Amino acid sequence: MSILNENEHPQESIYGLTGTPRTMFFLGLSMGVGGMAVLGLVASAVFLMNGPVGVLAKGTAAPTTADQVADAGANGANADAYADDALPPAGPVPDVTKDDHIRGKDSAKVTLIEYSDFQCPYCERHNDTLDQILKKYPNDVRLVYRHFPLSSIHPFAQKAAEASECANAQGKFWEMHDKLFTLTANNGLSLDAIKNAAKELKLDEGKFNACLDNGEMTSKVAASYQDGMAAGVSGTPAVFVNGQIVEGAVPFDQFEAMVKSAGAQS
Repeated sequence: MSILNENEHPQESIYGLTGTPRTMFFLGLSMGVGGMAVLGLVASAVFLMNGPVGVLAKGTAAPTTADQVADAGANGANADAYADDALPPAGPVPDVTKDDHIRGKDSAKVTLIEYSDFQCPYCERHNDTLDQILKKYPNDVRLVYRHFPLSSIHPFAQKAAEASECANAQGKFWEMHDKLFTLTANNGLSLDAIKNAAKELKLDEGKFNACLDNGEMTSKVAASYQDGMAAGVSGTPAVFVNGQIVEGAVPFDQFEAMVKSAGAQS
């Protein structure tokens, strides 16, 4: 039996291993088949643990609960939103009651029910639009503010909502509402800043801080949030114009056209 030398059959190398072309062919084939088997095993394990992975609307990450949110726009921009798959079927928006926070006349032809988040930059932007609408149509438009804090992406949203309710207990909901959005506009919303806002509003600081620190308004905020979800709110801001939902920070001209179409004249 003759022995081949490297001059007659040059040797090849794969991952540091050397041998003849024939040997390397079978070695490479074995490694390739083995690698595919490992990938298949990993894919099977992922499938068993998580189920099949689908394509999500709006480019959002897959939420496992409605509380897990991602930045995405209503229609692609200008909102903080949920993936649609996380939401229950939409029902009617709850009626306005004496417990709601209302700006404007009870006799107004157009009611704007806003579900909002004090730390949402789009809500802060849309707040200016709503202020302009109220000033331009003082007789025909009223605004109802309701809480929809997106706590997963806005760490101070929940406490800010509670703070507005603690201020409401002392008769200053709208004053705190305005303060909170001013803080957000300046990237200054924090727990300390919220408590300082209460001081500036001349609230009873002891009562306010106790209310906020003890979570006295947690359930009230949660109830508003759940009502919003049941009504089909998919992000903030969401404004119901006489019951018709408008999602996102809509430009003033477009939003005014909707309000006028609903009956606002003066």
